[in-house]
Amino acid sequence: MRKEWLQRLRDEVAQAWAVAFKDMRVYYLRPGMIMFGFLMPFFMFFSFSVRREMAAAQGVARLLALTVFFTAAAAGPFIIPLERRLGTYDRLLAAPMSLLSLLLGKAAVGACFAIGVSAIALIVGVVAFGAYIAHPWMLVGGVLLGAFSFSALGLVFGSIPTRNPGDVQMPSTLLRWGLLFISGVFIPLEEMAPAARAVAYLSPLTYAQDLMNHAVLGMGLLSPWLDLVVLLFAGILFLLPSIWMHRRSRRLGY
Repeated sequence: MRKEWLQRLRDEVAQAWAVAFKDMRVYYLRPGMIMFGFLMPFFMFFSFSVRREMAAAQGVARLLALTVFFTAAAAGPFIIPLERRLGTYDRLLAAPMSLLSLLLGKAAVGACFAIGVSAIALIVGVVAFGAYIAHPWMLVGGVLLGAFSFSALGLVFGSIPTRNPGDVQMPSTLLRWGLLFISGVFIPLEEMAPAARAVAYLSPLTYAQDLMNHAVLGMGLLSPWLDLVVLLFAGILFLLPSIWMHRRSRRLGY
């Protein structure tokens, strides 16, 4: 019984990775991924950081949080509707794999993309600006859990039954901007009014930013363990509506 369960688990992991690897090869260099996943966080960072006195380490912490957030969440709203239009997504749904494995494979696409772009931002910050990483293990944990959480957030919009990526890009971008502006990225939590800080705690990006502050600056307002737990819980929570919408779409024949 245990061997059968382990074999099933290995098969599901292999299937999820096969889906993720296929999407990485096909979609990473598409204009939509480059624009919304690669360029957007850098544009946002430089537009809000110009003419502000900011230490190199503080800038790197903010840029890492932005790249993980925007890059990971860009994959689902772009890839899944495009595959529906091409007809390849229906074949994936009919394949002998669980829906959870399929969605985890799709989430891995955005997560890996975010990890790669964040690595580029980190190298530039350390080599070009001399930033120092105070706690590397927190940085690794923050990037990994943040990438998973925000990629799962993108799956929520990718699960909307449409064949046009433009139908979900707009609401997805609006939500990400809303979460960005209420988070503690550009205004530190300790400088916010109590009411604004209470709203900021609703954004998972706030916890990713606080964790990056711990990792790069060596200090943050919240406990790093709380940040890690919230990011993990948020990722699991974002998967639930994706599963529900997929099952509902299949029952309705979408």
